[in-house]
Amino acid sequence: MKILISNDDGYLAPGIVALAAALAPIAEVIVVAPDSNRSGASNALTLDRPLSVQRAENGFYFVNGTPSDCVHIALTAIMKDKPDLIVSGINQGQNMGDDTLYSGTVAAATEGFLFGIPAIAFSQVEKGWEYVDVAAQMARDMIVNGFKELPAPFLLNVNIPNLPYTELKGLRKTRLGKRHASEPVIHMLDPHGRNIYWIGPPGAVKDASAGTDFDAVSKGYISVTPLQIDLTNISQLTQLNLDFA
Repeated sequence: MKILISNDDGYLAPGIVALAAALAPIAEVIVVAPDSNRSGASNALTLDRPLSVQRAENGFYFVNGTPSDCVHIALTAIMKDKPDLIVSGINQGQNMGDDTLYSGTVAAATEGFLFGIPAIAFSQVEKGWEYVDVAAQMARDMIVNGFKELPAPFLLNVNIPNLPYTELKGLRKTRLGKRHASEPVIHMLDPHGRNIYWIGPPGAVKDASAGTDFDAVSKGYISVTPLQIDLTNISQLTQLNLDFA
């Protein structure tokens, strides 16, 4: 098996290092990741400047671009053969509910999916990397067991509680929950007295009902959510009236 690994926390992040180490015994692994933290980059591709690719002492490739850039370059320039699977993460912090729209971790997996390759995004629920080796072990076990019931390609979003192995209760298939709107921006002044703004933290959870990713991880389960790309609102498509055109 050949696996491409990327992330949005950067090629030095403990999550991607742990994931690569866990998967190396079961697959031929290649790592192509951003040169620095690109959290929140979503599916952005860099089109306004050229990108450079360098290789670290540990063999990881790193790119001065977004997570989507990394996967795109890996598939079209670095790798001679298409990988069997693309894995993104392990992210520092959850990617659940509306987070998936902004997540660079999910975006890296999505880019692979758009190339017709099965892809999985892995995240830890809490920041700080506690039990990241356990999360990597669970990621490896999931990949080894496979998802043979799913037609390829598939796109999965996985969130793993920061718990010891013995305290994880297993896997649950889930749907995305919902958050309230994000908190307001944080206003500050720069040293020259000019207004500057920091994007505020995510909003509180709005829908953590049974069956959601938020509900599963709160109970100690690993959340596994199948994602899709089609954003078409089918119900509104049937209601859309274009007689005025």
